[in-house]
Amino acid sequence: MTRVHVWGASGYAAAEVIRILSRHPALELGVLESRTHAREAAGDHFSALRNSSLRFDAPGSVLEQLRPGDIVVTAGNSGDARALVPALLERNARVIDLSSDYRFDSSAVYGLSEWNRARIASAAVVANPGCYPTAAALALLPLASAGRPHTVVIDAKSGVSGAGRTPRVDTLFAEVSGDVRPYGLDGHRHQPEIERTLALAGIDASVVFTPHVVPIVRGMLVDAYAIFDGTVDRELVRDTYVRAYSGSAFVRFVSGGRVPSVPSVVGTNEAELHVDVCENVVRAVCAIDNLGKGAAGQAVQNLNIMLGFSEATGLDARTVLC
Repeated sequence: MTRVHVWGASGYAAAEVIRILSRHPALELGVLESRTHAREAAGDHFSALRNSSLRFDAPGSVLEQLRPGDIVVTAGNSGDARALVPALLERNARVIDLSSDYRFDSSAVYGLSEWNRARIASAAVVANPGCYPTAAALALLPLASAGRPHTVVIDAKSGVSGAGRTPRVDTLFAEVSGDVRPYGLDGHRHQPEIERTLALAGIDASVVFTPHVVPIVRGMLVDAYAIFDGTVDRELVRDTYVRAYSGSAFVRFVSGGRVPSVPSVVGTNEAELHVDVCENVVRAVCAIDNLGKGAAGQAVQNLNIMLGFSEATGLDARTVLC
């Protein structure tokens, strides 16, 4: 079995990777390196891991125990992976980086699973996309073959786990409960990633992106509006989306009065998608779990692609970490 180590192992997305990998039938969980909780039991920090005997390892453990052919999931803060990844590659390991360090780096493959399978399969470094860019891209990228919108408006709402596990006043329960709060209005860090992903696919449109935090722990809903100069062919758009995701195990269309729902995707690697057309506007609504398809689930999906497994291996169960 291929060993998979997790570096920066005590954050929400890292713990979700650990939970999934601990039950993966074709991968062996290796070192779980944590700077803040070294040598402590993982179950003392994440209730979903209490029945395991997993412990966090000390700083430096990944490099000490690394063997050629191992894979390392780097899940530290953005900026930290840059200091580690070159040493991992020198020892013939492969890397999936959950931070933003390599998302704009030509030495890495952008890990949007449904749109980059061939390059992910042979990549040494996979830059796992952010959660907002994942939902926005799944909702909008099929339009690249259906026409060219001049403006894209993305209204997005995320659970508070998207802010990470480091304590902050503005993410306290008392601060977010009962509120729907826009943030990052002066430039959210995910906007350039969204713009670049769309542009590389041929959607060179102006992007208006407004993220919100809502009083749920996990889950994300993106309402994306692509505005064209003229009337859009409804059947062409629908057929384009169906073709784009016909071979995708984790993208599910909902219609007939049903709408994408956060509770229906929480604890999964799935994306629910609804598309409709109103004259010159295509509206695409996408629901994902920000810690699942938006982070850990997609990372394991990319691991499966890199190793030639079925993309759904180890990802067919619905479970919730927090």
